[in-house]
Amino acid sequence: MPEFSNTVISLFHVKRDATEQGGLLSGKDPSEFNPSDPLRLWIIQLGIIVSTASLLSLVLRKIRQPKVIAEVLGGIILGPTALGRIPGFTEHIFPQDSRPYLSLTANIGLCLFLFFVGLEIDGTVIRKNARLSATVALAGMVLPFGIGAGLSVPLYKQFISESIKFTHFMLFAGVAFSITAFPVLCRILTELKLLDTTVGIVVLSAGVGNDIIGWVLLALSVALVNAGTGVTAVYILLACVGWTIFLLFPVKYALKWLARNTGSIESGPTVLFMTVTILILFGSAFFTDVIGVHAIFGAFVTGIIVPREGNLAIQLTEKLEDMVAIIFLPLYFTLSGLSTNLGLLNDGMYVVICVCEQREFMDFPQGITWGYTFAIIFTAFIGKFGGCALAARYAAGFNWREAGAIGSLMSCKG
Repeated sequence: MPEFSNTVISLFHVKRDATEQGGLLSGKDPSEFNPSDPLRLWIIQLGIIVSTASLLSLVLRKIRQPKVIAEVLGGIILGPTALGRIPGFTEHIFPQDSRPYLSLTANIGLCLFLFFVGLEIDGTVIRKNARLSATVALAGMVLPFGIGAGLSVPLYKQFISESIKFTHFMLFAGVAFSITAFPVLCRILTELKLLDTTVGIVVLSAGVGNDIIGWVLLALSVALVNAGTGVTAVYILLACVGWTIFLLFPVKYALKWLARNTGSIESGPTVLFMTVTILILFGSAFFTDVIGVHAIFGAFVTGIIVPREGNLAIQLTEKLEDMVAIIFLPLYFTLSGLSTNLGLLNDGMYVVICVCEQREFMDFPQGITWGYTFAIIFTAFIGKFGGCALAARYAAGFNWREAGAIGSLMSCKG
């Protein structure tokens, strides 16, 4: 007992420095980034991003532009292209060390958003339009890939070091031209309420297939650059197909059984059903991410397998959708703009970056990078729009207005 008493008494004789709690009242800068407590700066960043995106959306809405355009433009304005040129702005408001926290939050929100998109999709409608979607997806990859491969010749001669093999760069350029920005596509389809239309279903299904093939081809190009055989790309495709089948059958039926036995169909989603669904969502996102396909595809397929009986899917969406749309999505799309520095196109010094992570500084005449940038944008749009629109018109039987809409939507880049 005396030993215990002495120990307790000794604790009061030891001088300890308590963590200062005053914060702003103690003279601390609330915008100062602290890795052990990033919440304050994160809230400041969130407020600035959401406010900027909302204000730009009010302006762009008058010319009927979707909110995703406002979010990307907001990122460009907040990034090194505009406000980032103000001394100290980026270092205090968007320091590089804080970006991973924003990126993590944004990607969690993106997974939830793609889950909601999957909830709004009827699997029977996808199967019914599978042939049309496959036709659009194939045409939307072949023609742009060919154009990208052709444009890679002058790009390689002008910008790329000879230490990088031309065939590797050509494959990378072709893939870059042929992919569709699936998150941007889903954002536009949701905002325009096109998910329950034939055009929307065909475009969404084609976009899924397009992006999966794009990730596989990207894995192939990386494998070739690293002197591999490319067999990894086959493994990625097989793993993705196998996981999708696993979700669509045993997991789907297990979720349906859980929904019926917890009363979620009659009375709305219970806590247990919500918990299991969220765990499956992020487990699926984790799996597709670790095999080399983006996490959003796992989240999207999870949304498709949720039972449609009663109003379960609708009620599940209503619980979380507004928070995701208001907070998480602006973060994701603004981040892409924050990383964009259009001012580099004005400089004579240009950084060459390829999939093999080789970097070299090369001098070019001012203005030539702008010319090639516009050439890439124009040819990428023409290839994607033309391939998808012509396939939709002549192979799938859509009228010219619907074919034009399909071509425009599939041209999303990001």
